[in-house]
Amino acid sequence: MSESTHAWLEDLSHVQAAQLRPIAIDALVGPDADRHPPRILILYGSLRARSYSRLLAEEAARLLRWFGCEVRIFDPSGLPLPDSVAVDHPHVQELRDAVLWSEGMVWVSPERHGAMTGILKTQIDWMPLSLGGIRPTQGKTLAVMQVSGGSQSFNAVNQLRILGRWMRMVTIPNQSSVPKAFGEFDEAGRMRFSPLYLRVVDVCEELVKFTWLMRGRAEYLTDRYSERVESAEEDSRGVN
Repeated sequence: MSESTHAWLEDLSHVQAAQLRPIAIDALVGPDADRHPPRILILYGSLRARSYSRLLAEEAARLLRWFGCEVRIFDPSGLPLPDSVAVDHPHVQELRDAVLWSEGMVWVSPERHGAMTGILKTQIDWMPLSLGGIRPTQGKTLAVMQVSGGSQSFNAVNQLRILGRWMRMVTIPNQSSVPKAFGEFDEAGRMRFSPLYLRVVDVCEELVKFTWLMRGRAEYLTDRYSERVESAEEDSRGVN
């Protein structure tokens, strides 16, 4: 175990070191695959000073870094509403650059009025389906999580799954929903040990595995017959 791995492990006080296993990269990718750390972008959906979706995002980031990922957390503070400014707005461009940089994402939303928050939806709405002939989200992996002030619910994560499909992302099977989030984090903002925390570890581990598995294969796996037909027809019209 490397020195950096030891450092991250010391920051994960709730895990059992013997059961937290490094990702077996050779079991997921071929011998000639690129081995750079998976690049994961995390979005959260609340601007409160004590934002439980941000705290959950930060907890996920610690775990993902232990699993060998390079992680960025996007701060949505000050992000304009979609279409209210040009796409070259600095904060919008920062988000779009982070999307292009990433190979996988984690979306964490509070559940408000039975749905995801507008703050998270605004971030997703700024992601273009197409950008200069490139689909920025297609083939990227996605994990979804939510926090609730009340009892257990899955409304937000279900909506996030629909959005992930619409953005042509590979949404992993596992997910996390944290009810009564006000009692699940200590005064320092760290998630308390519970079965809910164990599920967060599971989600992060699974996301990293799927991200390795998709590397180098996303273009082939997302190649579509209908699009090949459309491209051939456009080429034919151009020739004729």
